[in-house]
Amino acid sequence: MGKGSAADEGYLEFSAGRIGHLYRSACLLTGGDTHLAEDLVQETLGRIFVRWRHVSAADNPVAYAQTMLVHTFLSWRRLRRSSEQPIASPPESPGDGDDDVALRVTLLAALAQLSARDRAVLVLRYWEDRSVEETAAALRLSPGAIRAHALRALARLRAQLGDDLSIFVGS
Repeated sequence: MGKGSAADEGYLEFSAGRIGHLYRSACLLTGGDTHLAEDLVQETLGRIFVRWRHVSAADNPVAYAQTMLVHTFLSWRRLRRSSEQPIASPPESPGDGDDDVALRVTLLAALAQLSARDRAVLVLRYWEDRSVEETAAALRLSPGAIRAHALRALARLRAQLGDDLSIFVGS
């Protein structure tokens, strides 16, 4: 096998291992628009393939991929390339049955009401569990701006969802 084959195998292994996580993050970013989420993941994986040598040499290829996904999402929002309209509720998807569908749908609807940047901040900070500094670097903002976006976005979510989510959580 030549170098290209080994690089291709590395990319295939990486993308197969990360595609589910990238898709879940993309669903959160898009407010539950599964079709757009699939497009974002496909475009992100294409960009990763083109830059695979650089990505694979990075200190944290997983974080690099997540950052590329967020940048792809923000770029899409700026360009508004898509003429498709999101549907009112996400289509049913097969699951393990343990997920609280009402909570998930409610959270996705609330996230969809936030700006693209606020959603990106929340997904990176709380879904990806990144620090303020890592989120700031990924979004090319100052740490103070990240804190402000997170504070504002969480306040909007609380206003939409209320402070008590126990109605969604089984007792």
